[in-house]
Amino acid sequence: MSLKLEKIKVNMGGNEILHNINLSMNKGEFISLLGPSGCGKSTLLKTIAGLNDLQEGKVILFGNEIQNIPPEKRGTVIVFQDLRLFPHLSVEKNIAFAMNLNKVNKKEQKEVVKKLLKDVQLEGFENRKIKELSGGQMQRVALARALAANPNILLLDEPFSGLDEKLRIEMGQLVKKLQRENNMTMILVTHDKNEALQLSDRIALMMHGDIIQYDTSYNIYTSPSSKEVANYFGKNNYFIGTVENKIFKSDYFEVKCDKNDGNYEAMIRPASIIIDNNKSDFQIEEITYLGDFVEITLKKDEKEILVKSSADILSKDCFKIGNKVGIIIKEEEITYFEI
Repeated sequence: MSLKLEKIKVNMGGNEILHNINLSMNKGEFISLLGPSGCGKSTLLKTIAGLNDLQEGKVILFGNEIQNIPPEKRGTVIVFQDLRLFPHLSVEKNIAFAMNLNKVNKKEQKEVVKKLLKDVQLEGFENRKIKELSGGQMQRVALARALAANPNILLLDEPFSGLDEKLRIEMGQLVKKLQRENNMTMILVTHDKNEALQLSDRIALMMHGDIIQYDTSYNIYTSPSSKEVANYFGKNNYFIGTVENKIFKSDYFEVKCDKNDGNYEAMIRPASIIIDNNKSDFQIEEITYLGDFVEITLKKDEKEILVKSSADILSKDCFKIGNKVGIIIKEEEITYFEI
């Protein structure tokens, strides 16, 4: 076990920000703290780093309790959104800063800096000033500086949020590559669900100071523990119905399921519904083109259903506003909430 948090509670300004947080992660694992602004993600990350005091609980790193150890002695390094690079120092001196404090000899410093610049794809930038770098290059320097400190665990507090989409994706891929190659333990704070799904081994979804689900990227998306979790990852369709003899029945469809008899609400993601042009149960109300994909709103009586499909569906004449179609539901992709 690399990191274990036990019953963490943090108060700020007289308010409890984190409520009884429990979390564990393995060595070499990449996890994301995901959630909306104000949910406690950055507070939790800074608590791990020792930048926030906790009122209750334990922070255990590689078997040792560190909640009472100063930040500089924890073996944790945090990369902030604002990077906090030293503008008056060169790229080389920024990266070597922690090594210089620890009195690592100059020859070793240069070797480490040279390797890290290659890792972050900035070879030859040793003597550049920070003000001469682009935003993406500064991100890479900040990452290299963090890695130069040889942390037991690397903490990333939304470091890519100021970048455009292309650079953000590139930096995410670079971080993931370095994490895998070096078997590093990393925690990323983000509010970008796609970034979390793409990069993480596991995701801790946070709401209102609590972790409401902690699971693999696949499981948290395909098997949400609540409607709150399901809705965080996008728009969904909900159908109230009854299960009898392993058959879920609603006013709009029937499917086989593995649930016990009772009342349920079925959650179906838009991509789990296929339009059937051989039926005419629903009318096409709206079509929204999204490049590779298209969102189609269907309506029957007062019920609207959202479908997400490949955009090439629009080449078929039957997919026009006002036309009638049916639906086929991927029954293995339905999530049931008991009511």
